[in-house]
Order: sequence, then C-alpha cells, then structure tokens
Amino acid sequence: MVRPVPLLPAHPVAFPDPKTALEEPEGLLAAGGDLSPEWIVEAYALGIFPWFERDDEPIFWWSPVERGVIVPGQMRVTRSLTKRLRNSGCAITFDQRFSDVIRACADVRAQSVGTWITPRMQDAYCELHDSGLAHSVEVWQDGDLVGGLYGLSLGQMFFGESMFSRINDGSKLAFYYLNQRLLDWNFTLIDCQMMNPHLESLGVQPMHRDKFLALLADNDLSKTRLGSWSDLGSDRGADFGSTLESGTGQTFDGSAPKAQEPCA
Repeated sequence: MVRPVPLLPAHPVAFPDPKTALEEPEGLLAAGGDLSPEWIVEAYALGIFPWFERDDEPIFWWSPVERGVIVPGQMRVTRSLTKRLRNSGCAITFDQRFSDVIRACADVRAQSVGTWITPRMQDAYCELHDSGLAHSVEVWQDGDLVGGLYGLSLGQMFFGESMFSRINDGSKLAFYYLNQRLLDWNFTLIDCQMMNPHLESLGVQPMHRDKFLALLADNDLSKTRLGSWSDLGSDRGADFGSTLESGTGQTFDGSAPKAQEPCA
C-alpha cells in the first residue's frame, strides 16, 4: 500500500520527521507549506529542501537517505584545475550579482533537462539573499559573468543549491573559492544535496541521512554569518541566535539586516 504524502498548511511552520520520507519516490517527505524565509530556513535546519518543477504545482519537500557533502578544504583539485587557477585571468566576487547567478543557473538547466529553479523559487532565494542568509559566488572574465554558484548559510554549514559555467571550469573556480572562504571561516560542511558525477569529481562524498541529521543537530545557528559576504571580514552572526536556535524549532523572524546588494 502506497503511503500518502503529508499535505502541509501554510501555517504553522512544521515538518514531519525527515526520517519518515518515502522510499518511492525516494526522499519525498511532504507537500504544501510555503516558500517564505521561515519555511526554508526551518527546512534546511532539519535536513530538508524544496524541489519542484512548476510554479503551478505544490511545493515538494525532500530529505533523501543519501546526501552529497564535502568538508571545506577537501575539494579535489586536479592538475588541470590548478593550471586554470593560476592562468584563468578570472576575478572572483561574493554577493555582487546574486540575482544574475540564480537566473544563469536556471537558464542552464532549462536548456538541458529542465529546471527546479522556477520564478517562484528565484524570488524566494532572492528574499533570503536580501535578508543576508543566501549567498553567491561570481566568476568574471573580461567583465562578463562566466561562472558562479549560490546557496544558503546557516551556522557553520553551507547548503549549496546550484552552479553554472559559461567557460571551461567556471563552476569549479567558484566552488574552489567558496571552499577556501569557508575553510578560513571554520565551516564544518558543505551540503550539495544530491550526488552526481560532476560533484563527485570535485571530491563530494555520499553521507547517510542519519549522520547528516546528527551533524545538523550540532550546528550552532548563532554562528551564522549574516549579511553580505562581499566583505572578507564579514561576521554578523551575533544577533541571529536570538531568533533561530539549533534544536528549538524556532524559525527566522524576517528581521535580519539587509545584504549589501539586494536582488532586482
């Protein structure tokens, strides 16, 4: 007998236990809810992420048994990538063109196998960026945006969403500099959600959900680096723990300071 998927109301913000996700389709936990910052932050803090294909269908929430993760500093840097790092002539920025990065990620996927980065999803993550929680890495060549990635930062963990390249190794450059930044800041883990050959080539490893959830339980959300990462010295997490504390079930209240570059 097929177990029905729980349908979540818009209020209150509450998810089922991630360990109750379906075996088929693998990892599907619930449908419904909302894409407000409160819902998305609570989801990531519990090891859950939204993923759906059309804005006219319900929001689907997932917690797969296997996660793709990497510890900052453990990226696999090949000889060819080392050469690219030395000779690319590219510039790297953080949080300068978040909306351009997320649109580029959506365009790349729409041209290949379709995209879950719908206009509704783009708006939701732009709102998180404006709140200082979602961040982007941009790769520039001769003034053109040629690669990048974006994701969400909570505590000392980064939750990657998507990346794109318009030149060879453009996304690898973005991922390398993200790794270096997070290593400098003593982050403990980068979550890449699902394993794929490209991520595996970068050193991303599978992790069982039970272990991933245990690491999330120890993730101190009061250490969230809130605000724009365009400043190398950014460390604005002091007030974050008052609105969202690990293990309490409380959610982000939307009153965070604005990031330096709002989405347009």
